[in-house]
Amino acid sequence: MPVDPTVGAAWDAEYRRGRYRDDPADPFVEAVLAAARSRGLGTARALEVGCGNGRNYRALVAGGLDAVGLDISPTAIAQAAERSPERRDRLVLGDVDALPPGATYPLVVGIQVFQHGNRATAHDHLAKAQRRVAPHGLFALRVNAVGTELEHAHEVVERDAEGGFTAHYTEGPKAGLDVRFFGREELAALFRPAFDELLPLRPVATERPPPGRGRWVQWEAIWERTRSLER
Repeated sequence: MPVDPTVGAAWDAEYRRGRYRDDPADPFVEAVLAAARSRGLGTARALEVGCGNGRNYRALVAGGLDAVGLDISPTAIAQAAERSPERRDRLVLGDVDALPPGATYPLVVGIQVFQHGNRATAHDHLAKAQRRVAPHGLFALRVNAVGTELEHAHEVVERDAEGGFTAHYTEGPKAGLDVRFFGREELAALFRPAFDELLPLRPVATERPPPGRGRWVQWEAIWERTRSLER
């Protein structure tokens, strides 16, 4: 399933406006690094899907990982390369399909990236990334969760039995885009039976600072691939 080009264009615009320019790395990065070290992967090759302009990518590298950064936004990749010129050859423009065929990594990280698109699109992107995890490698994920109070005008275009839903935004920075908010069982089922939980799935709620309003909820978890992938 190809990536919707409007998603890359929307993020290009956000990065040109300064999105994440001065933001620190997400606190989840520390949990990712700790998990990697606990499995002897502290200096391993890693893949960050949706590296953006490098706020988390640089922290992963500073923590010892030899990370490849991947993003569909040309502006994001250009800004990441400007910030980390010594890593330019590790920054890749495109989605997971832009990686060498069959390439796998001991650690795959996706922070706030696998929520773009409707249910089918988000599930497909996640499945493609799972196939890039080497046997006994780790998959670290932070993604939109149900319970989020949506800030901008939208319409809910999908809602399912596991509680997840898809919002189509009509205003704000994601206007015109579909964004997925995962239910707990929906997300857990996508990792069974090939992955076992290392850091159990947990919700993390954040109050948006003014002028934002409402609560944003994310799922965080780290899985270990312990069996072959069937799909």
